[in-house]
Order: sequence, then structure tokens, then C-alpha cells
Amino acid sequence: MSIRLTILGILLAFAPACAVGGEISYLNDVMAVFSKAGCNQGVCHGNKFGKGGFRLSLRGQDPRFDYLSLSRNLSGRRVNVQNPAESLLLLKPTMEVAHEGGRRFDVDSVEYKILLQWLEANMPFDSDHAERLTGLTVTPQEKIVVGDIDKIQLTVLAQFSNGTSRDVTRLAVYEPVNQNVTVSIGGLVQRENFGETWVNVRYLDQQFAVRLAFISQQNGDNWNATNPHNYVDEHVFAKLKQLRLNPTPLCSDEVFLRRSYLDLLGLLPTPVEAQRFISDHRPDKRARLIEELLDRNEFADFWALKWSDLLRNEEKTLDRKGVENFHAWIRRAFAQNMPLDQFVRELIVARGSTYENPPANFYRGLRDPITRAESSAQLFLGIRLQCAKCHNHPFDRWTQDDYYGWANLFAQVNYKTVDNTRKDKLDKNEFIGEQIVYMTSKGHVKHAVTGQPAPSRFLGASDRSIDEQDDRLLQLSAWIVSPENRLFARAQVNRIWYQLIGRGIVEPIDDFRVTNPPSNPKLLDALTDDFIASGFDVKHMIRTIMNSHVYQAALPTAPGTAMELENFARPVVRRLTAEQILDAISQVAGKPVAFNGFPVGMRASQLPGVRAIRPRDKQLSLGDQFLLTFGKPQRMQTCECERSNETTLSQTLQMVSGPLMNQLLAADENRLDKLLQSKRSHEEVINDIFWSTLTRSPTAEEMAAILSNVQQGELTRETLEDLLWALLNSNEFLLRH
Repeated sequence: MSIRLTILGILLAFAPACAVGGEISYLNDVMAVFSKAGCNQGVCHGNKFGKGGFRLSLRGQDPRFDYLSLSRNLSGRRVNVQNPAESLLLLKPTMEVAHEGGRRFDVDSVEYKILLQWLEANMPFDSDHAERLTGLTVTPQEKIVVGDIDKIQLTVLAQFSNGTSRDVTRLAVYEPVNQNVTVSIGGLVQRENFGETWVNVRYLDQQFAVRLAFISQQNGDNWNATNPHNYVDEHVFAKLKQLRLNPTPLCSDEVFLRRSYLDLLGLLPTPVEAQRFISDHRPDKRARLIEELLDRNEFADFWALKWSDLLRNEEKTLDRKGVENFHAWIRRAFAQNMPLDQFVRELIVARGSTYENPPANFYRGLRDPITRAESSAQLFLGIRLQCAKCHNHPFDRWTQDDYYGWANLFAQVNYKTVDNTRKDKLDKNEFIGEQIVYMTSKGHVKHAVTGQPAPSRFLGASDRSIDEQDDRLLQLSAWIVSPENRLFARAQVNRIWYQLIGRGIVEPIDDFRVTNPPSNPKLLDALTDDFIASGFDVKHMIRTIMNSHVYQAALPTAPGTAMELENFARPVVRRLTAEQILDAISQVAGKPVAFNGFPVGMRASQLPGVRAIRPRDKQLSLGDQFLLTFGKPQRMQTCECERSNETTLSQTLQMVSGPLMNQLLAADENRLDKLLQSKRSHEEVINDIFWSTLTRSPTAEEMAAILSNVQQGELTRETLEDLLWALLNSNEFLLRH
């Protein structure tokens, strides 16, 4: 690459005078044509290996390389300066010569004229003093239209370093994110379906997301929302009113009770707890329940489970003792309501023994600077940097300089293995024994392009200098959790919102980028401000969200539209997690589930890691098999996406006739035996089972149908097993709604 740049410098030194101040700019016009026509996309010549012997940089990230490829690469040369109109650069995209990529523009198009004029001027390359693109303004930035209007014209203005701006609507690239709209070459948005969408507008290296919505007149304008409970509702209701959507009414006490227990504790309320709440007539009883649940030990268990997933707390890399120590530290942090900024700071600066200082296990599972950098950016800042490893991020602002500079911050982390008694001597990823995490005085990450050590840099903070002689992790931790760094707070409130609501304001929840805007920016900003003002108090944020009408909304009987779900007009229905289902079945059956390596009585949501005893040492227990079938993650990724809540045939078989289900239902002295021995009436026994499983009473029709199956007036064990089996296999039990 350095030889190529030297040759290019010689060539540019003898470029014709029209290269400076000429009408056509290679950087601002010609490169824009390549993007507009799709020539530098990954499926075309922007591919790593190019197409047809002609290669361009992906999305034009390296204009100098593209210039060389056009003008001096003889094997793939596409230009003819003696007869510009005969250049393949013009003949192929207009299909005057066969082109595998098809017609990209016409002979009378603006794109053709730009390229022709540039070729006729002998392909000038912009001087170092030429104007550079500095910004992009799109009008409208957001628009909601109602009724018969089916078109919206976008206008794109580019700002340049010399203070000028010009209309680049024709040369901008338009990428709608769904099929609700199509966009013409000139930026005219055409409605295809009613609904909300956004269009990513791109010109050279600048991108902007425009949010649009086409609302049917049939939606009506009868706004019937109740008064907002707090600022969460104010922002959600304001958006819903614009979209002519009404939020659903408040849910019943039974639904709120079940929802709250599952979201905060991962458990179902017992019949006694449920009846106590239902019989409470104080107007603030829901707020009181939230406070009660936040103070329970199970809250720390359940939320430590969530963060153990994210922090890759598993036995193969950390070993069992490390996993249990790390889990205990995470659980203690949530039990004590440790501010999240302190929690993250302790993780980032951690070092020392992985046994004596549990946060050091964060680095034990991330064995190289690249993995540490990618995981930390995604987990703490909501940034997926992976694409910038090989080229500038195609959908975000991050460059390769950002990527390798960020990775260099983690380059001085090192390990001392005190002992490794792994059982598989060929598996270098298995560690059993204490390790010491420490910082070396040297260490760097080389930039993939330059081959030189990359200067350390914070993401999106070019104004913050880094002292390479000082502890990089101390500097990094201070910057990440700083109140001025809203990336951290935004990512964490979005994660908490997702855990409680079932869908992020930004979705996926750890993919914050310009081309993936929040569904409600004002709501996200308000939550972020509140979280920072609270001192990064997780319980405060949970309390605020759960006290809102949005959280407490009822589930209507009709299926929801995508626009309703994206804007939180109604609850998101989702399957319970593996641990929630198993703990609920065990709780309802009144019998504990056994897990290899742990005492009987430990719940699934209390397990520190993935499996304390690996399958090669001992056959999986029925409990471990159940969790694996229902999507418990192996904790190999720093991502919520590793946990699967999808339904499968194996799960159905487990619930219908699986060995664990049969074992719990048929166990001696389980809940059913105790109910039969209680000498309660048939109706009372059936009520107890319903409250235990579904947190409600049976309807009159359900009670009549069950009693009709009672043979000769005797409520048998077999009848109760059938009833409990049916309820456990119902959607009402398996879904969080």
C-alpha cells in the first residue's frame, strides 16, 4: 500500500491545473457516483476481491486506492483518456457493453455526465486543499402524514469545509429499512404500505436517518388515553397521539402481579401472595408491590443471572471456582444496589487474582485485546464495532482508526496462570486453576492497514487525550462512565427498558448507530437524563418504568401491528426464559429440580454458571437438559442475542411428555398430594392450582368443565395431574403477557 501511495503522489504532482477548483471534484462528485450506482457495494466491485478484475474500496472508504484502481490498474482498467466516451467506466453501467451488474444509469443521466466530464478533464484528483464534506442535512428529518398523501420529497444538502453547501439530492443514496416505502433516484419517497419506517440517507461518508410514517385515515383521531403516570407515559403518549394510536387500558391486578414477579424475581407469586395483593384496596398498592419486590433476595438472584450471561460467566474458561466467585460478586452488587457506573468501573479496572478479586474474571474470559475491545464496546456503550475491523463501518461513523485505537486501550492486559489442571490437554481454551490478571508496561495493537501501533483513542471522543504513560484502564473506566459520555447511560437504560418491556427503544438493544435510530428519541433522552441524575441507580430506573402506564398496559385480544409494538402502545408478548419456566414448574409442582454439582433446592435462576459439571464428566441432569433445550446460553458471546426464546419441537416434547415433567407431576408428596390431603373442597383445590400456575381464578366455564370430569364425586390424583399438565402446557402459563 505504501508503494501505491508513493506512485499516486508522483502522479498527482503532475495532474493538470483543472484538478484545483475544477467543476467536477473526484472526491465529492465522482466518488458519489460510484456510491449512487452501487459500484462500491460489497456485492459489486467493493467486494474484497472485486468483480471482473476491477476492485474498489467498500463504500468508497479509500478514494486514493480507487483512483489508482481506475487509472493505473492495467488488468482492470476502465478508462480511456484518449476517447473518454469509449471508457468501460461509461459503457458497462449504461449496458452499451455487457455488464453483469446490469444497467446502473442512462447516457443522459447526471451520473454519466459527471464521469464523462471528469474523464475529458484527464481524471484530475483533488488537491490537498480542496473542499471536504463535513456534514449532511436532510429535510424533512421526521414527518408523519395522514390520509391520502402517499409521497414525501426528501432534500439533501451537503456542507463543506470551505463553508459552502449544495444540493446533493440526486447523488445521495436512499436505503429504506422496510417495504413500507420505496425511494426514487431523486429522493421521492412513495408509500407502499401504511406504517412507520425510516430511510437511511447517505452521501459519501456521511449518513442520516429520516423517520417517516404514513397513517391511514381509518385510524381516526379519537384520542382516549388516560392521564400519564410519569414522564415515561408523557413521551410515549405524545408519539402515539401523532401516529393516531391509542394505548391499551391498564391491566388487571392479576396480570400486573404476575408480570411484576416474573420481571423482577423470575418467579410466580404464590396463591397466598396473590390473594394478599388482590385483597389490598390501597390506591398505591402497585407502587408498594414494586418496592417490596426490589428488596427481595430473589431480585438479586434474577438480575445477577442476566448480567452473568452478558459477562460470559461460564466454567470452561473461568473454571467453577471463578464462576461462583464472579457470580457472588455480581449478585452482591445488585443486592446492595451498587450504582451501575461503579459496577462497570470495577469491572474495567479489575486485576489481581481471579479467585480473590472476582471482577478480574471479566478479563479472564476475554483473552485478547480485540475480543476485549469488541465486547466492551457492545456491552457498555451499545456499539457493534466488528465491521470496522476490516474496513470503515458501512452503517456507522466508526473507522478502522477508531477500531484499532480503541483495541489498543486493552493491549496491556496480561495473565499469569498459577496452575492449569484442565482435563482436556488439547483444548487451549479450557482453564482450571487460579490466574492473575495484571497490566504490563508495554503492549500495543497494530493497525491492520498501516502495520504500525495504533494510537489509543476513546470512541467518539477525539477531544479527549490519552496519557500512554498512565494506566490506560483507569483512564478508560473514567471516560466510559462519565456523565458527559451519554453513550454509556443510553445503552444501559435501553437494556433495562428491554428487560421490562420486551423490546428496546433501540432494537437490537446493543446496536446504537446513526442508521438505527431509537423509536422514541425523546423518551430515550429523558430516561438517560434521569438515570444520570439518579447516580446510575438501577432500581430507580426499574421503579420509574414499572410505575408507568406503558408497563402496566393490558394485552388486547386482537393481534398487534408492528407500529403498535415499536411504539409501546401495547405489551410485547414473549416466551418465558428457560430458568423462569423451570423454576415456575418446580414451584407449582412443589418439588425441587436437581442440577449436577449443586445441592437439591437451588433454583435454576440461582445457578452461577452454565454447568458446574461438564457432560464428559457426568451425564446431564434432567434440569440441565431442560435449560439447554429451552435456550439457556452457553455464554460464549457478550450479547443478549445468544439466549434463545424461540419455540422448538424439542421444547414441546419436553413439556408434553418429557422425563422431567413426568417426574415432577408424579413425585410423591408433591403439591397435588398435599392438596388431596388438605380436605378442602373440589372448588378450593382447583382454585389453588389455577392461582399457582396462572395467577387467577378459573372462569365459571373452566370450573364447570373440570368438575364434569370428576368421577363419582371423587377428586383423584390422576384428575389433578391432568389438570396441572394442561395448565403448564397452556400459552397463558408459558408466555409473559
